[in-house]
Amino acid sequence: MLELGIEVAGTYVATIAFGILLNIPRRALNLGGWVGVIGFLLYRGIVLVGGGYVVGNLLGAVWIGLASLQVARWKHMPMILFNIPALVPLVPGGQAYQMIKYFALGQNSTAFTYLLQVVMISGSIAFGFLLSEMVNRLRQRGLRRHR
Repeated sequence: MLELGIEVAGTYVATIAFGILLNIPRRALNLGGWVGVIGFLLYRGIVLVGGGYVVGNLLGAVWIGLASLQVARWKHMPMILFNIPALVPLVPGGQAYQMIKYFALGQNSTAFTYLLQVVMISGSIAFGFLLSEMVNRLRQRGLRRHR
């Protein structure tokens, strides 16, 4: 339980720190941090129950896309201010580092394994954003028809 608390705190700080690096307005940092934390917790929960990294990243990205739109509407700010920093915990940086390391050491078969992981995780994040955008548009269409 302590480990999860440390991961949540680290995710929140990393998300906010990346937002500061990108010059995101102060009033967007806290909510952007929480969007990132909940997206990471969803990812982590899926991985822990055996769903795999790809499915975890996909669902985490869908959550980040959906939540970013809602927070952006609430704060009257652009959605990108929330979803770009919130993606930091999902980025496959560790796998990318291992891939480069094994290519440099000449262990190409191991490097290609990590390359495949990076491509699959990155693709699942992109597809998750695509799905969240589709859900947001369908929701907007439904609201227009309902009025």
